[in-house]
Amino acid sequence: MAEDAATRPLPEADEASKPFFDGAMLGKLMLMKCADCGAMRIPSRQHCDVCLSANTDWVEASGRGVVRTFGVMHRQYHPAFTVPYNLAFVELEEGPRIVTNIVGIGDADIRVGMPVVVDWERHEDVAVPNFRPA
Repeated sequence: MAEDAATRPLPEADEASKPFFDGAMLGKLMLMKCADCGAMRIPSRQHCDVCLSANTDWVEASGRGVVRTFGVMHRQYHPAFTVPYNLAFVELEEGPRIVTNIVGIGDADIRVGMPVVVDWERHEDVAVPNFRPA
């Protein structure tokens, strides 16, 4: 995906997602793990989706997953993004699904069920998890 890094919108950590982004800068894909039932989740909620507990630990994920669905965008929704580009849902080995881009492969070659591994897109203050074929 080609874009102008100077104007591309990038995520900013808030208090709840800081451990995720701190880990990303170290090349670690961090997930929230419920301390009560063990369910894993992407940082997005303060409570567990399974048991509603607010007790959370942070753990490093394997970085491996499978493409569950994807689309190729042909409309430019932001001037920093050059079309076409892909948008994918990757189901992580640990269970949660993450919205991402698939890199290192042509859009026409992406397949549902394709094994992938995390590939960090690094910027000065943030690292963004993309995925590439495993």
